[in-house]
Amino acid sequence: MQYRIVGDTMPAVEVILNNGEGMYTQSGGMAWMTEGIEMSTSTKGGLLKGLGRKMLAGESMFMAQYTAKRDGATIAFASTVAGEVVPIDLAQHQGIILQKGAFLCATNGVQMNMKFTKKFSAGLFGGEGFILQEAVGSGLLFIEIDGDKVEKDLAPGEVLYVDTGNVVGFDASVTYEIQMIKGVGNILFGGEGMFNTKLTGPGKVILQTQNFNEFASRIIAMVPRG
Repeated sequence: MQYRIVGDTMPAVEVILNNGEGMYTQSGGMAWMTEGIEMSTSTKGGLLKGLGRKMLAGESMFMAQYTAKRDGATIAFASTVAGEVVPIDLAQHQGIILQKGAFLCATNGVQMNMKFTKKFSAGLFGGEGFILQEAVGSGLLFIEIDGDKVEKDLAPGEVLYVDTGNVVGFDASVTYEIQMIKGVGNILFGGEGMFNTKLTGPGKVILQTQNFNEFASRIIAMVPRG
């Protein structure tokens, strides 16, 4: 299998598959493909797993599987917002934890599981930080970045505080916790929300410079009503 990232503002990953090789993505994630690729749709792990993605993570209940029936078949998966498409080789990681919405597509050896924060109440009120996805297995995983990518390599015990919407993913070795911002004045007038994400090393952290959900909320607030 070979791939290349095409485009700058709204990038896509274009994958060249040999006979028998495959990719999967959320329903509706494919942008274009050549002849010689067969599509099938399933809940990828069973009905309960599909329902969990839909009801808890807000993701598609179904996954689309694309399998090459001849060498040299090409398929592309495009990003949904302006930013970057980033490849991750899971052979170099012992699992990656992803923010919901970061998953774009993956090879068949990659398994996506839902993951919850340890503190249910903090995750519930932390909004975006509650539901996470864990990518395990072997193969290539492609993720979406809103805006530009920023990577941090945390040493053991090193702490990084991040606005929850700017977290894309991190190694499974990184400890993840949602913390309420201290001080009533900071919460009411700081303009940063009630919660931050505390990440503790060791491990790699992937951040994004734009929080698209926050951006969309600001646009919606400006739309005339009535």
